[in-house]
Amino acid sequence: MAKELWRWSATELAAAIRRRDVSARETTEAHLARLDAVNGSINAVTVPLHESALAAAEFADQAQARDLPLRPLHGVPITIKENVDQAGCATTNGIPAFESVIADADSPVVANMRRAGAIIIGRTNTPEFSLRWFTNNPLRGETLNPWDRTVTPGGSSGGAGAALAAGLGPIAHGNDLGGSLRYPAYCCGVTAIRPTLGRVPAASTTATTERPPIFQLMSVQGPMAREIRDLRLGLAAMAAGDPRDPWWVPAPLQGPPVARPIKVAVSLNPAGGGIDPAIVDAVKRAAEALEKAGYAIEEREPPAIDKLAETWSTMLLSDTEQLMEETMRTVGSPDIVQVLEAYKAAWTRVDLTGYLEAFNDRTRLLREWMVFMEDYPLVLGPVSTEPPFAAGDDLTGDNRVAAIVNAQRLLVAVNVTGLPAVAVPTGDHDGVPIGVQIIGPRYREDLCLDAAEAVERAYPMTTPIDPVR
Repeated sequence: MAKELWRWSATELAAAIRRRDVSARETTEAHLARLDAVNGSINAVTVPLHESALAAAEFADQAQARDLPLRPLHGVPITIKENVDQAGCATTNGIPAFESVIADADSPVVANMRRAGAIIIGRTNTPEFSLRWFTNNPLRGETLNPWDRTVTPGGSSGGAGAALAAGLGPIAHGNDLGGSLRYPAYCCGVTAIRPTLGRVPAASTTATTERPPIFQLMSVQGPMAREIRDLRLGLAAMAAGDPRDPWWVPAPLQGPPVARPIKVAVSLNPAGGGIDPAIVDAVKRAAEALEKAGYAIEEREPPAIDKLAETWSTMLLSDTEQLMEETMRTVGSPDIVQVLEAYKAAWTRVDLTGYLEAFNDRTRLLREWMVFMEDYPLVLGPVSTEPPFAAGDDLTGDNRVAAIVNAQRLLVAVNVTGLPAVAVPTGDHDGVPIGVQIIGPRYREDLCLDAAEAVERAYPMTTPIDPVR
């Protein structure tokens, strides 16, 4: 029996619509029906958009009937995270006080996905201020992991990851300040790419001020998907230029050839900070898959992971305290204030001199990685050094939050460098997905995706799944 349309990849759907095997409306209706059937059990999509999605699908079919040029994602359903502007929708960022902040224009990433022909079927959940690796807030409630309701779906793009895993669209939008694309992918058994800083344009019309400097330097927009080939489609669509982002870089998506075999540095215990045996096994499995695919594998620690993680927390804490803490305490819930206090206990507070020194360190550390990558163009390591955390784990005390931060050290190190990285699953542990990340040189997302595809071939996932109830 033919599989249901909501199980298809974006690549398959776009090709079938182009051949007129199925219509954009049929495809959209199938995904909306899936959303209606299962979203109530996981709370991944917070704002379903049935009416506008069906209207967009009808318009897409009419354009095709008139033999107008079709775009790469013509008729493909997607979701958008609730912390970026989408015309006519509230940019809530998980905060009740922002429920009335309605965008009058699309952010660049949303505009790019529309121009590529995608159909937006809903908005996905995020924690307050998008500053947790757990997805829960007082406005929309908690998003549950479709695999296991007792573990986090990740954050801050937890709604996006859970929606993908449950079949609510083949491509989801997310963003990544401290692993918010890669960590939900890890927890939900899907894939994601954190693009190079400057690859995908970003801007907001609802924000009253510019983002803090560290958010501008470490946060990126990017796609999540169930398959690497769909990540390629999503990234190509999102990466189109937009004049509202002065830092967007018109770099080609395909770079020049590199010497073969491509050398991969494998980090089994980043910075010697400890790692769960199940995650060591995941990294080793991925290394074996890459070696069989022709890569040259060497266990080799990349530079200064511990210093990068420290720099990430120092810079983020400084900007948060100076530019966001008052707002967080005024409009945030007791939970986000408790998490903020736990972060402050785990991270090092610095004065202005220390903050400026951290900026200097950022440049020096990136330089060290770029030199390292002359010999090892790819780095393979854990997304997190623990299996997915228990739901609400960051509300159980300062000591546990410090351990959580330590487990994410390679995850956040990538944000400081601005380098691209792909999260790809390698299977599951005790019924919950786990996986790895593959980090590449600046603007070489293609190298990361090629390697991730080799891992995917060796360890294909079963998503989409029916959520565990």
